[in-house]
Amino acid sequence: MTDIQLQSTITCPQCNQKTIEQMPTDYCQYFWECPHCKNKLKPKKGDCCVYCSYGSVKCPPIQKGEC
Repeated sequence: MTDIQLQSTITCPQCNQKTIEQMPTDYCQYFWECPHCKNKLKPKKGDCCVYCSYGSVKCPPIQKGEC
């Protein structure tokens, strides 16, 4: 089994700024606010969280195969 990555870079679709975030290990994060433009993100249809939709790395539950 591979190691679980806990950091993901979220790219805001509105302002295209990138932010490195520490992901929670025990739940999927449904909302996220861009610190640059204050755009509020939620997952795209079919994704469990903002990291799966906009991040460089899928969330820990997906990496573990739990979602």
